[in-house]
Amino acid sequence: MTQQEFQACIEKHKLDIEEVRDRAHMLHESVNQHYDKVHPYGFHLDMVAESVFKYGYLVCQSEHDFVPLFFGAFYHDSIEDARMTYNDVTKAAQLFMDADQAYIAAEMVYALTNDKGRTRAERAGERYYQGIRETPYAPFLKLADRLANVTYSFTHGNASNNHMKEVYREEMPHFLEAINAHSDDPRLALPQEMIDDIYKLL
Repeated sequence: MTQQEFQACIEKHKLDIEEVRDRAHMLHESVNQHYDKVHPYGFHLDMVAESVFKYGYLVCQSEHDFVPLFFGAFYHDSIEDARMTYNDVTKAAQLFMDADQAYIAAEMVYALTNDKGRTRAERAGERYYQGIRETPYAPFLKLADRLANVTYSFTHGNASNNHMKEVYREEMPHFLEAINAHSDDPRLALPQEMIDDIYKLL
């Protein structure tokens, strides 16, 4: 899509985006989840969605995929952190889109859900990254998630964020390679502008 076409979709689907956002916020509030123990979790979801608003036109291929892409941003942690199942996510998506779109949206969310594991490395192992690389728009959303987390860590100083700054610095080369599908499919692309934004912070 061109940037102008994407902006037109934002205007056309503005109410859908707002309702998806509100429902995602309420979902995470219902399980009392917070971000950095300070903010409602919706704070983080909004930061991830901000990358979709800003860079989504670089990956979104059609209006058919537009609402699913925003749904994926707002619901990306719903299975991992808000006690939803894959079927729950699909049903939630069907409130806003047809069955095919809901499938696309649910697959994004599923791909971004960490595996079971005792450590960070176990939760984000090769099988997890393979699922991201093979799922349309999942690499973009994972990069948006990382951009949101890096931005927050480098603008909010406390012991936890200072620790995560170093984790993100150390992980970055492996992280980019792990989510890079090396595909000609634009839906699997990693926009260079987003990578540059992360490296500016790192």
